[in-house]
Amino acid sequence: MGLRVLLIDDHTLFRVGLEGLLAHRGIEVIASVGDGEEGIRLAEELKPDVILLDMRMPGLNGLGVLRAIRSSGLEMPIAMLTTSSNEQDLVDALRSGAQGYLIKDMEPDDLVVALRDIVAGKTVVAPDLAPVLAKVVQGETVGESEQETNPFAELTPRETEILGLLAEGLSNKAIARHLGISDGTVKLHVKAILRKLGVHSRVEAAVIAVEHGLRHNRHTGTTD
Repeated sequence: MGLRVLLIDDHTLFRVGLEGLLAHRGIEVIASVGDGEEGIRLAEELKPDVILLDMRMPGLNGLGVLRAIRSSGLEMPIAMLTTSSNEQDLVDALRSGAQGYLIKDMEPDDLVVALRDIVAGKTVVAPDLAPVLAKVVQGETVGESEQETNPFAELTPRETEILGLLAEGLSNKAIARHLGISDGTVKLHVKAILRKLGVHSRVEAAVIAVEHGLRHNRHTGTTD
């Protein structure tokens, strides 16, 4: 499957180099620009399969571009491509609708795999950021969100319990084992949780859970 990528990054040499690397791997960069406003216009005009978006840019930064694209109603996947492994940047990007948070020094082949996964609907965070994400999920980093109305009010007790386990980074399989229910049942609950919280991925749901101090009080270190 040939992917059509829009690249928005203010470093010309980086853009040119990345275009070449992706082209060798059968991925077409249909447009490559260094300006956020221009990037928003091209996203609307070209409808790429995926957008690679630099986090740090002069003028309108990556988060500003991301939010503008999302508020214009475009739903194609967007991956942040950045040198920043800052926890708040990661949380802000995922909360603003990014499906990927990739670090610029990753291997080209890993980037290609990540792009294909993102287009297939997965949320991908660079492997190097797994410890950062774990810290976020463990609640060491809490977003500066005010204690607004309880986002979990609509969840059933079972859904709240599953969200707490999900916030610990457990897979559907592990949650199913822990609660003694089937994978399929967990999947249905997770779907309902995402819908009720108005988010698109497990990672976003976990981030919200952590920001509001919801974590399942499960003793770690025990074996199943």
